[in-house]
Amino acid sequence: FSAKLSFPEFLDTITRPRVLSSYAVSFFTAFVAAAIDAVMGMIIAWVLVRYDFPGKAIMDGIIELPFALPTAVAGIALTHLTTTEGWVGAFFQKFGIKIAYTRLGIIVALVFIGIPFVVRAVQPVLEKIDIQYEEAANILGANSRQTMFRVILPEIYHPDRRITMSFARGLGEYGSVVFIAGNTPYETEIAP
Repeated sequence: FSAKLSFPEFLDTITRPRVLSSYAVSFFTAFVAAAIDAVMGMIIAWVLVRYDFPGKAIMDGIIELPFALPTAVAGIALTHLTTTEGWVGAFFQKFGIKIAYTRLGIIVALVFIGIPFVVRAVQPVLEKIDIQYEEAANILGANSRQTMFRVILPEIYHPDRRITMSFARGLGEYGSVVFIAGNTPYETEIAP
């Protein structure tokens, strides 16, 4: 259909208020989810690389779940969990927080599908960092915060690869978002 439109008609279509609103929702939620993924992904990768604990293999496998699960199934499951009758939604409803059919719900879905990109990008870098660098920093008088910010983070912080993948996936995601968003015009309607 859009191939048959003239350029002015096409321009008119993509600049309608409802369409512009869906762009804003999509860009905002994808950006927030990518920022959350950047922080939480690094923390999860750090825990998986640096610590041994019961259930570590299960946690490592759960990171792959968004890649293995069809996005529509993920969307239906997340929606079911976050409605006021769902386990998660009922808990947050006690505090007056509604997740399903809001922008918060969209962000939850985008974090779920985007976090593996960050974890799987950071994890191998953390595994390759030689512990001797941290020990040398400690011997030279650096505290744990200085070691983290001056030795470790410069090695793993490359937002161009990790955050961009999460952001791009969030912008184009439809299957897991369409159910939890509810697609209310001017509120939770997404561009994809």
